[in-house]
Amino acid sequence: MSAFDLGDRRVFVAGHGGMVGSALVRRLAREECEVITAPRSLDLRDQAGVRRWFAQMRPDAVFLAAARVGGIAANAAAPVPYLYDNLMISANVIDASARHGVKKLIYLGSSCVYPREAAQPIDEDALLTGPLEPTNRWYAIAKIAGIALAEAHALDGRDFISVMPCNLYGPGDNYDLETSHVLPALIRKAHEAKLANAATLEVWGSGTPLREFLHVDDCADGLIAAARCATGPALLNLGSGDEIAIAELARLVANVVGYDGVLRFDASRPDGTPRKLMDSSRMRALGWAPSIALQAGIADAYRWFLNHAA
Repeated sequence: MSAFDLGDRRVFVAGHGGMVGSALVRRLAREECEVITAPRSLDLRDQAGVRRWFAQMRPDAVFLAAARVGGIAANAAAPVPYLYDNLMISANVIDASARHGVKKLIYLGSSCVYPREAAQPIDEDALLTGPLEPTNRWYAIAKIAGIALAEAHALDGRDFISVMPCNLYGPGDNYDLETSHVLPALIRKAHEAKLANAATLEVWGSGTPLREFLHVDDCADGLIAAARCATGPALLNLGSGDEIAIAELARLVANVVGYDGVLRFDASRPDGTPRKLMDSSRMRALGWAPSIALQAGIADAYRWFLNHAA
């Protein structure tokens, strides 16, 4: 299969209301394509409804960024929807894409699909080589099934690929402390501690786990590069290449927000995977590289939070 040209294509962004989907819509505005989105009334878990919508809209390309997402607490509290909803979304959109002649599909996964104890940095061949991290295995299993379905269709001759980003953040993120990931949770906590003039700020876990972060606009650039240059079957990691300890991240967030109190780490809370750095050399070989440094990205995310979620 040859490289794919987005020009003059009808491009469906599934999940356009989320952080990644909205970043993709912003990024695709610079391409010569027609971006189409589905109304909120379309439930992507509904197979018949999804098939009808595809039959009517006939997209040429699909970015599948729709998912039920959440942090450690949300995954632990609601295993059924994190498994079922994500299975149904993935299966229905990939199936409808194949049935209705989609020329290119980019399936968005997650770094949590890799084994908890995978060798670092994690390359794509580590998939299915060991046990998953228990705190997010329901979501991970659903995403692995989506990767497998996209690959199966690619083996049947369709240009369907999967991209695994590291921890994403930026405009449009979820700042609900019950369901958010670590970086937006830290931004909200630091902001509220600053307003309250609190002496301490509680951070979940020991602070020792290492994480890799990528600004969502860099992610959108990477997804466009993957759509243009990679052909199915393909599995591609998408990461910044840099990692930071949660304790250091918390201090960086506090500095950006302007909170100068004491950070208190609650080791009774789960840490999750000890380390999760991905090998993104396949994506780099396509000519993509991130451009937003972590501190500048956190400042951008905080500005969005102040304007939309504070």
